[in-house]
Amino acid sequence: MPYTLPNGKRDYKRQNANVDSKPAARKHRAHGVKVQRALEAEGRASKGDGLDNGHKRAYSKGGSADLKNIKLQSPSTNRSFSRNADSSMKSERSKKGK
Repeated sequence: MPYTLPNGKRDYKRQNANVDSKPAARKHRAHGVKVQRALEAEGRASKGDGLDNGHKRAYSKGGSADLKNIKLQSPSTNRSFSRNADSSMKSERSKKGK
């Protein structure tokens, strides 16, 4: 874990101060919430369904924020992309399948 205390527990206060409260992180989180609410209004998603909002074509690969570019995926599939040494995505295809 990125921020741990000597007793092995996660230091949420330090993580919030150094990462989560930064403007870029807040903007990214706000976009995710906006997309989730739009999908709920369309009836494509529901609160507590356990699915992530994934982009069909990733932002870093030229994708858009349009709802046409959003697909619902299981969290393990959405978060399992191969990465390069600089943390950029190798491809838009997940290691876990579709």
